[in-house]
Amino acid sequence: MIQHLADGVLVGSVLSLGAVGLTMVMHVLRFANFSHAELLSIGAYSALVFDAVFSAIMPPLATKLAPLSMTWALALSMVFALIVTACSAFLIDRMVFRRVRAKGSELSMVFASFGVAMIIRNVIGLIFGLGTQHYSKDIVFAVVISRDPMLLVKPDQVFTLIAALVIMVILHLILSRTTLGYAFRAVAENPTLAQINGIRLSRMIALVWLVGGGLAAIAGVFYGLTNQIGPMIGRDLVLPVFAATIVGGIGSVYGAVLGGFIVGIAANVALVILPSGYSPSVPFMMILAVLLLRPHGLFGESRP
Repeated sequence: MIQHLADGVLVGSVLSLGAVGLTMVMHVLRFANFSHAELLSIGAYSALVFDAVFSAIMPPLATKLAPLSMTWALALSMVFALIVTACSAFLIDRMVFRRVRAKGSELSMVFASFGVAMIIRNVIGLIFGLGTQHYSKDIVFAVVISRDPMLLVKPDQVFTLIAALVIMVILHLILSRTTLGYAFRAVAENPTLAQINGIRLSRMIALVWLVGGGLAAIAGVFYGLTNQIGPMIGRDLVLPVFAATIVGGIGSVYGAVLGGFIVGIAANVALVILPSGYSPSVPFMMILAVLLLRPHGLFGESRP
């Protein structure tokens, strides 16, 4: 039980990063972006490509950051993957969502996001193949934290949790202490009034996509550190990420963070009483429960 709880916290850190970017887009643009999870795939595979390039060009960068399986090349690749994914999210909005937003309805945006998700998923499969890959082929052994009860944790998982928490703290400081954060919250609450007060809506929308894409890239790389990566990452994570967003409350960054940990813990603890094949259904059941009992989530505000 303790092992499942610890695994849930570690998984929740990745879901939280993905959910934060999704809830920002949903709150500002008012549509459910089902292609957001595919940005995690773009981030994970971008890091894989840059890792191979940097390791080949500069062999010293292939040195591991012990006790992690991560190399210096992969650490550097995360920065470039973040940039690539953020720019991809921005370009997707410019080429698809902005056009639909200008001529269609919110429902049209949802349908468009399904199409974008399918395109990204199949393009990745076409380029990299349908098989799974790893950032490192070396075996990383778990560290025994406790023997009674037995608790095993891999160094990569601890790094992922700490790094995710640091990123969340930085994001909190930006949203709560800077003019940029105030502008974002103003646009999210009332875009028209924000424009009247001199906030450029187009610039804020672009910023939301860049930030959301960057967070998704980090989440994708962190997922790849502790799991194998494949073209179906987006398909596998879209439901947990949406569940985290809905549980926390659409529009609440802090709710998305908490929702990610709740979903991660619930899905892993459920393995104690459910067969592993039923684990993916836990986020779906959580979405149904929240929509029935508290439709606006734990920290979201009900809208008229």
